[in-house]
Amino acid sequence: MSFKRSLSKSFLAIAIAAGLSCAAYNATASEHASHPHWGYEGDAGPAHWGHMSEEYAACGKGKNQSPIDISGAQDEKLADIVFNYKPSRINILNNGHTVQVNYDEGSSIKVNGSEYKLLQFHFHDPSEHTVGGKSFGMELHLVHKNGKGELAVVGVLIEKGKENPAYKTVWANIPGKAGEKKDLKETVNASDLMPASKEYYTYPGSLTTPPCSEGVTWLVLKTPVQMSQAQIDAFMGVHKGNSRPVQPLNSRKVKAEKK
Repeated sequence: MSFKRSLSKSFLAIAIAAGLSCAAYNATASEHASHPHWGYEGDAGPAHWGHMSEEYAACGKGKNQSPIDISGAQDEKLADIVFNYKPSRINILNNGHTVQVNYDEGSSIKVNGSEYKLLQFHFHDPSEHTVGGKSFGMELHLVHKNGKGELAVVGVLIEKGKENPAYKTVWANIPGKAGEKKDLKETVNASDLMPASKEYYTYPGSLTTPPCSEGVTWLVLKTPVQMSQAQIDAFMGVHKGNSRPVQPLNSRKVKAEKK
């Protein structure tokens, strides 16, 4: 009886494990089915995002889309962005579309009286925003969210020039494969990734990737930082051409901070 009872328990354990495995498979399959594959080339490229699913409709129909060409900006006396960035462990992920560093809690910006917490930063090659039609080698996006769930993204333009030591540790640990991540003991301070001057352009826009949700406050710093061609090439070796083309400005106005 003891042997039969043990055998029965073994079969039960196997059945439960098999059931959980099937459930996990089905959940994963369902998740992939509900989120169509998108990318930057061919039938999965930006021109097709808006037709892939209803969830992505704003990519094709939205009137306040990003990125844009920044030109004809109106100089205004805008409030400074108050940066309160602290060091974070480097939690780095290759999500299949970009290289993303998820930031530890405790860092934020304050703009127009609202505090936005820094969630993550990631990169695009070449720059998504252009200035007067000029493209830059890369662009850094620092993504923030306030208590109402509203997003503010700080854009940092990156031009080819001298090697930038502030990026060295992140660059030395870029995961080479989609889905690969690294959680390091080393830290990075997002403040070090930005230029000394924090004057900025601002306009209402959207996410630059599906679902292209609008209502995003964009804060693009006027002054670019430099990165060596070798550093730019290292990123391109993992993600080349992961930028959405500029979108129509429509009725929006771009403001430029004037001291």
